[in-house]
Amino acid sequence: MGREQQQQAAYTVEQLVAVNPYNPDILTDLENYVNEQVSSQTYSLDANLCLLRLYQFEPGRMSVPIVVRILIKALMAMPATDFSLCLFLIPEQVQMEEQIKTLIVLSHYLETARFRQFWEEAAKNRSTLEVVPGFEQAIQGYAIHVLSLTYQKVPRPVTAEAINIEGLSLDKFLEYHVANSGWVLEKGHSRSQLMVLPRNEFNHPELKKNTVDGMPFEHVTRIFPILS
Repeated sequence: MGREQQQQAAYTVEQLVAVNPYNPDILTDLENYVNEQVSSQTYSLDANLCLLRLYQFEPGRMSVPIVVRILIKALMAMPATDFSLCLFLIPEQVQMEEQIKTLIVLSHYLETARFRQFWEEAAKNRSTLEVVPGFEQAIQGYAIHVLSLTYQKVPRPVTAEAINIEGLSLDKFLEYHVANSGWVLEKGHSRSQLMVLPRNEFNHPELKKNTVDGMPFEHVTRIFPILS
């Protein structure tokens, strides 16, 4: 399917969702759209939530593999709360499916920034996660997001643990962010390498504007405990 056809298909599905989101006749279209999101590495939370709601009315037509793909895509959208929104629409008995229980555990690890445990668990379930291209890269992006909210300077081992990269691959990763993300590399104690991250109002509180707005609660819950 060409790019123009993909865009037209996406537009058609989203039109169906907008016009009649509770029509079971669109269920198959929405399932196909989930598979298209996977293959094209796109994402539509609204369409996926609509499908999960339809499954509530048509439980006999529920496809666990489709639900698993929706949840993986939702994990990839962190720090957005998409995973919780999707999980809320999934019946408890379906949540007891082994693959879905695993995704719930992985979500907990990400929400509490326990990246070492996350990558260990993900490695045990590679066959489930590899169904959705780009998963590892999306989670690495989320890990960097959390580090940027938490640290001014990040030791190399902490970075390696958070993104699950070592050696030359880590060197290339750091070089990329030095060139494109404003990172600076410097030597720490015992010649260890430190990554100096760009200043923001979270890792440099003095930059925070003097307003009534505080740090979003979701940031607090995800940063502590950090890398325990």
